[in-house]
Amino acid sequence: MNRHNAIAAALYFALAALTVAPPASAQDAVAGTAAQGALKVQMCQGCHGIEGWRTAFPEVYKVPRIAGQHEAYLVKALHAYKSGERSHPSMRAIAASLSDQDMADVAAYYAQSGLATKVK
Repeated sequence: MNRHNAIAAALYFALAALTVAPPASAQDAVAGTAAQGALKVQMCQGCHGIEGWRTAFPEVYKVPRIAGQHEAYLVKALHAYKSGERSHPSMRAIAASLSDQDMADVAAYYAQSGLATKVK
């Protein structure tokens, strides 16, 4: 096999592999459903479900409104709390109890739930 044929064969197999298996990031992504998320948000609504709510732990701060946030952002934030990249004791404990599927479902719920209820 000459060099040109070897390069062509290598490119062919590389392209064939890309069409058979999706990239790792696509394989790792979990699709969430809002209906399932609605069944899992009880622990979230105590703070995020009350308009203008402020909490005193670990310090006094306004709880962010998450309804209507982008789904991917919410999943990324939950993963950051779970890993400790974001630090908040309550959120870290809650995120630590969630599976990737739970995170995707909760994010899907909050991403769609804010569309009809956003305050003007």
